[in-house]
Amino acid sequence: MDQSHEEKPGIGPGSAAPWFSQQTLSVPNYTFSTAAGRYLALCFLGSAGDDPARELIQQVLDAADVFNGKHAAFYGVTVDQRDKAEQKLSERDGVRYFLDFDGKISRLYGAISQAQANQSRYTRMWVLIDPTLRVIGLLPLARTSWLISHLRSLPPPDRFSGIRLQAPILYLPNVFEPSFCKQLIDLYEANGGEMSGVMREIDGKTVGVTDLRFKARRDFLLEDADLKRQVDQRIDRAIVPEIAKVHQFKATHIERYMVGCYDAADKAHFAPHRDNTTKGTAHRRFAVSINLNEDFEGGEIGFPEYGPQSFKPPTGCAVVFSCSLLHAVSLVTRGRRYAFLPFLYDEAAAEIRDRNRSFIAKTEP
Repeated sequence: MDQSHEEKPGIGPGSAAPWFSQQTLSVPNYTFSTAAGRYLALCFLGSAGDDPARELIQQVLDAADVFNGKHAAFYGVTVDQRDKAEQKLSERDGVRYFLDFDGKISRLYGAISQAQANQSRYTRMWVLIDPTLRVIGLLPLARTSWLISHLRSLPPPDRFSGIRLQAPILYLPNVFEPSFCKQLIDLYEANGGEMSGVMREIDGKTVGVTDLRFKARRDFLLEDADLKRQVDQRIDRAIVPEIAKVHQFKATHIERYMVGCYDAADKAHFAPHRDNTTKGTAHRRFAVSINLNEDFEGGEIGFPEYGPQSFKPPTGCAVVFSCSLLHAVSLVTRGRRYAFLPFLYDEAAAEIRDRNRSFIAKTEP
């Protein structure tokens, strides 16, 4: 890609694209890190109120085959409050606008200097980002036609690196034996589960929020000490050594002994998310998903940054992965998927958890 545009400090080819949360036209607090899995064209417009910006926006709308939300997505950034007040912008699949009225994103990417007290000097530019949220390159807005043509020429997102990537996960059969899986399912059925929410940062607090469009799952927490001990033994035997071997990390703590149920009747699913993005969840290091049954359809776990492949482990098999990875559970279309879903962390993370307890507004779901 042409790198003729001056690169901003800390932002250049191969660098991690900074993450942020900001309001859009349709979402009060959109988390940019969940957008991975396709090419992203982050466009620092500054304002949509002049002819160059209007022409660019029309070029984007005309390129619906490119900015379709699957191959690529367009994210415009405006700092001009008139763009919202005068309804100059509109969104559709693959086209979204950040209302960066406080300049947070623009400063993060260098469109506004960190030293500037106001937004009078604004660098209008494109930042092209790959499906794993690493920067491909920067371009001036004048290169819009070239950028759209370049996006058309790029391989499918799952082959962006030249090969089909494998998500960096551990896939571990025989963690729970079938009889133990059935015991956990029976316990869930005897006690029922409650619809759980997601953890979000709101006004500096980690808050449990129910949003069935984002996540629909019923959970049951184990309370029996002996049963917890049996879980500990199996995880210590089958999972902890593998994490140590592959990641040189010694897991010493378990968060939540929980059976989750993804029920087709609930249209159960979990949209793309990461598990450690709030103060109340920052201590989480590895997520574990142990399937307790197989007689369901849908409900597969996927990792959008690494392509469309998804996984349906057999009974008793665990998928183990870093809590920083973007992941999702597809819609369950038949039956119920039961899974045991703990998080693992170490002594250093336990100290983080203790320090951050004051930021948790309610019990985690």
